Amino acid sequence: MATSPKAIFFLASALCFLSLLGIVDAQAPEQFFVEGKVYCDNCRAQFVTKISKYMAGAKVRLECRDREGGDITYSVDGETDESGTYRIKVEGDHEEEVCEVSLVQSSDPECSEIDKENFLRKSARISLTKYSGITSDSRLANPLGFMVKKRLPECTEVLRELGITAAGFV
Repeated sequence: MATSPKAIFFLASALCFLSLLGIVDAQAPEQFFVEGKVYCDNCRAQFVTKISKYMAGAKVRLECRDREGGDITYSVDGETDESGTYRIKVEGDHEEEVCEVSLVQSSDPECSEIDKENFLRKSARISLTKYSGITSDSRLANPLGFMVKKRLPECTEVLRELGITAAGFV
């Protein structure tokens, strides 16, 4: 079976081009964008309900800590826009670190409490490495919420619709 010189040249050119793509990707600076929402938990439910309000101007902080000693290795602050969404630019790969977004300051004095219960997670953990199997440079964090001091009266019905009563789950 004879192979034409044009076919060999085309195949060699394609291989060279594909190898250059790998070099370009390896030289690109690693950066990620962490996105999430901050809400006012007006039912003190510790999750978003249909009457939760997203908060503009709330402040959050992303911190990465060394897995071994727990020392802070990276920290950057962010603020929510009018839709209650923050977008934090993160430089570098943080494969060997534990990274979390936490609440810093509420934009609403009536909804500014952070629950102090030990069993509750007060932050959203996020993977900031290109070796996690996620191909996008965007990382989506779980919503974080500030609470009102006293829940709204309509919360009883909202929670009942979800199968939750004062005594627990229905």
